Amino acid sequence: MEKNEGKIQSTSKYNNMLKEYDLNITDEQVKEAVKKIIAEKVPENDTLEVKKFLLGSVELTTLRTVDTEEDVLAMVEKVNKFAQEYPTLPHVAAVCAYPCFTKLIAESLEVDGVDITNVTGNFPSSQTFLEVKTIETKLAIQDGATQIDIVLPVGKFLSGDYEDVYDTVSELKQTCGEIPMKVILETGDLPNARSIKEAALLSMFAGAEYVKTSTGKEKVSATPEAVYIMCTAIKEFYDKTGIQVGLKPAGGINTVMDAVIFYTIYKEILGEKWLDNYWFRLGTSRLTNLLLSEIEGKEIKFF
Repeated sequence: MEKNEGKIQSTSKYNNMLKEYDLNITDEQVKEAVKKIIAEKVPENDTLEVKKFLLGSVELTTLRTVDTEEDVLAMVEKVNKFAQEYPTLPHVAAVCAYPCFTKLIAESLEVDGVDITNVTGNFPSSQTFLEVKTIETKLAIQDGATQIDIVLPVGKFLSGDYEDVYDTVSELKQTCGEIPMKVILETGDLPNARSIKEAALLSMFAGAEYVKTSTGKEKVSATPEAVYIMCTAIKEFYDKTGIQVGLKPAGGINTVMDAVIFYTIYKEILGEKWLDNYWFRLGTSRLTNLLLSEIEGKEIKFF
C-alpha cells in the first residue's frame, strides 16, 4: 500500500509540473494553426538560402537491419568527399548510425564539425532494462559518439507512469554527461496533441537537449502537426526556464517541401534564436540528394 501511495504522490508531482503549461490544445486547433502557417508563410521560405540551411541541418542516417561496415564506411566517405567537391555548400550536420559502427565512423570521418549521432537505449522500441540502456549509451560515447538519440519509454508514458519516464530520461542524460541527448517521442504512437506536448515537456524536465519526432520505424513518422506541438512546448519551456531545447523532425521526410514546411513552422514559433544548424536537425537518408539537386538545379545522386 505504501509503495502504491508513493507512486500516486509521484505521479501527482509530474502532473503538477505539467499543469504550469498550456495543455488545453486539441487536434483540430493544431490542424488549423498548421494550415494557416503553411498557407501564409511557406512560400517565402521556399528559397535557395533556406534549402542550403536545411542541407546543413541533415543528420545523414542509416539505421537498417542489413547495415554492414562497408555500407557505413561508404556513407562516411561520401561525407568526406562532399566537403571536397562542394566546398561552397554546407556539409551535413551529422552522420547517424547504430552504436556498433561508432568507432569505424570516428576513425574514418575527416570533416570537422560533423557530429557522430548514435541511437542508443534499445532503439527503436526502448523496451529493455535501464541498465542495458545506460551501458549501451556509455559504450557509444566511449567509442566517439558526439550526440545521443534515445527513445522515450512510450509504453510507460501511455500507461501514465510519468515517474518511470522521467527517471529513464534523466538517468540516460546523466550517462551522457556533456554529450547532447535527443529524446524521440514516437509521436505517431501518441493519441493526441495533448499527449505529444506532455511527452515533450516530460523529456525536457528530465534534461533532453532536443526533442525528436520519430524513429522512422512506425507507420506514422514526422508530421507538421507534431512539429507544431513540439515547438510550442519548446517555446513555453524556454519562456519559463530560460533553457533552450532543439528540435529534430525525423522519419518520413520524403520531399524538400516536407522539410521546408517543418522549417517554416519551427521558425514561426521559435524565432531567430533557434535558426541555427545546431538547434534544428533533420533525420533522413533520402532528403540529402533531393536538397542538393534543387540547390544545384539538376538531378544529383551523390549520397
